[in-house]
Order: sequence, then structure tokens, then C-alpha cells
Amino acid sequence: MSMELILKQNVENLGFKDDLVKVKNGYGRNFLIPQGKAILATVSAKKVLAENLKQKAFKEKKIISDANALGKKLSEIVTKISSKVSSGDKLFGSVSALDLAKEFEAKGHSIDKNAISIPGKTIKRIGSYTANIRLHREVSIQYPFDVIPEKK
Repeated sequence: MSMELILKQNVENLGFKDDLVKVKNGYGRNFLIPQGKAILATVSAKKVLAENLKQKAFKEKKIISDANALGKKLSEIVTKISSKVSSGDKLFGSVSALDLAKEFEAKGHSIDKNAISIPGKTIKRIGSYTANIRLHREVSIQYPFDVIPEKK
């Protein structure tokens, strides 16, 4: 005999939160339900689940469109990071994702430095570069910026 359950959280080797699963009666009744990992998949529970998934999809769509809008705004910002330069075009220090995050912060956009990846992690020379900025798991932009010598 088996029963149909709706998972309330991810269960290893069974499924993810909000999945509809069939399990043996004993496993469901003695483990999953008492531990709060699942509920019986009654008609009303399935309706609630369908509605929740619909809401979630709608919210996700909004989050993605917000991320795209932010990406468009960021693309319009021209960034030139000035840095102290030693002989030639070598920088004294280096420019990292944190520097780029600070530039966005100064222009009113809060971007987590962990969402910004710079070629080679840090930049040690003057020039034009492109960073990859992940605004959402499905949205990332290529962001061009320049590293220029600090004016003396």
C-alpha cells in the first residue's frame, strides 16, 4: 500500500519542498508526517499547493523582471576606477569586485560583491575590463569598466 504526500521540506532521496510523492504507508505515517516533513495530499491540500505554486511563479517572474531592469540601469552607468600607478601601467594595489561594488553603492545601487566576478579576481593593470554581474540565478550582465591612473 502506498500513500500520496506533499513534501513540506526537501527530503533526501525522495524530493523537494512542494513535490507530490508516493510513499509506503509506514514511511509516511511513522516518519514523514510526524516529523513535519510532509502532509497528506488531500484534494484541498492539492488545491492550496497549486495556488501557492502559481503565486510563487508570479513572484519569481517579478523578481526576474526587476533584476533585468536593474541590469539595464547598471549598464547605463559608466565606471572609471582610478588607482595609484607605479612605473608603466602597473597598479600599486589592485582593483577587485569590492571596488566595483563601492562604485555602484556610490551611485545608489546595492550590489553584493559576491555577485560580481572580475577576470582573474583582481586587476593589477590599467585598462578596460568586463565584469560579470549576477543579479539573479537567471539574470546576469556583462559590465564594461575602465581602470585609470589616479590624477596627481
